[in-house]
Amino acid sequence: MDMAKKNEERMSSATAIGKWKHTVLYLTLIISLIYSIESLISHKLHINHNKIRLKRSPNLPLRFRDDGTFKILQVADMHYGMGSITRCRDVLDAEFDYCSDLNTTRFLRGMIEAERPDLIAFTGDNIFGSSTTDAAESLLQAIGPAIEYGIPWAAILGNHDQESTLDRQELMTFLSLINPPVEDDDGDQGALRLIDGFGNYRLRVHGAPGSVLSNSTVFYLLFLDSGDRETVQGRRTYGWIKDSQLRWLQDTSKQGDNQSITGNPPALAFFHIPIPEVRDLWYTPFIGQFQEGVACSVVQSGLLQTFVSMGNVKAAFIGHDHVNDFCGNLKGLGKGRDTWTGVERIKTWKRLDDEDLSKIDEQVLWEASYTFFT
Repeated sequence: MDMAKKNEERMSSATAIGKWKHTVLYLTLIISLIYSIESLISHKLHINHNKIRLKRSPNLPLRFRDDGTFKILQVADMHYGMGSITRCRDVLDAEFDYCSDLNTTRFLRGMIEAERPDLIAFTGDNIFGSSTTDAAESLLQAIGPAIEYGIPWAAILGNHDQESTLDRQELMTFLSLINPPVEDDDGDQGALRLIDGFGNYRLRVHGAPGSVLSNSTVFYLLFLDSGDRETVQGRRTYGWIKDSQLRWLQDTSKQGDNQSITGNPPALAFFHIPIPEVRDLWYTPFIGQFQEGVACSVVQSGLLQTFVSMGNVKAAFIGHDHVNDFCGNLKGLGKGRDTWTGVERIKTWKRLDDEDLSKIDEQVLWEASYTFFT
């Protein structure tokens, strides 16, 4: 009896040891699998083998440089897809086979190196939704150079960004998480939620450090969501700036900053889809190339009239039409008395995607009483 009992205990002990060894083996196998999976997908969390750094809230607001300048780089219609496997659009036939999203990234890096901007404004169709299976990853790749160089940036949506795995609200939420507002001038977030669209906001630019305007707003940057596609009386058309957005613009133009200097600082506006009035620039002197019809809504939104009534919007920058790069004069904006002396002039230029990033079409947009669309 005793021998049988001892044999039973030995067998039970051996079984327990065997189970423990199997448990350790299973745990080791699971850890090895997790490590292998991480090694396989970790490259997707990198841009050019550099881990993406989430941009922290800056310690200081946007402000002019010591030399009295503030430079904005506008980036429109990148239509970023899935990197090297996404072909370029609107290029020469001879370039199509080897041109991909990587060319866009290379060009953006070159522009940042050449211009060293104080702010990058991404003005919609940042990604081409139908060409990507992961909207968040494509967005990170598209704006990657701005994050890589640590340059403040702001973004709005076009009419194609939401065609993948994230809708417009989710896209703007994602963008706000990786790029907290530089210094958003809109304190009433509840009121903003009642405005049509996603991505309506105003940024302030302060004077140069150490100057008498260092604590004052000398410039406003207005960003608007022009929507994507809508149906009007059974007709499909592009989006437009809605009445609620126009009321918000008018309200913000009346809001003072309690500054010691009087006057309304000048402003620039950024949105994606052109307004119908832009088509009239064909009949006026303009600088640049007018190579395709202006694709706009059939709805007259009243945005131009709103800008005129505000009095301080000096120029507007749009995207959408890929092979147009003209800059024209829409009379009526900026007229009236300019009592603000913080900004003397606004000028613009373009660069070609050639070996020297050649600078072309340099022009003064505002010194007196006209506003331009570009």
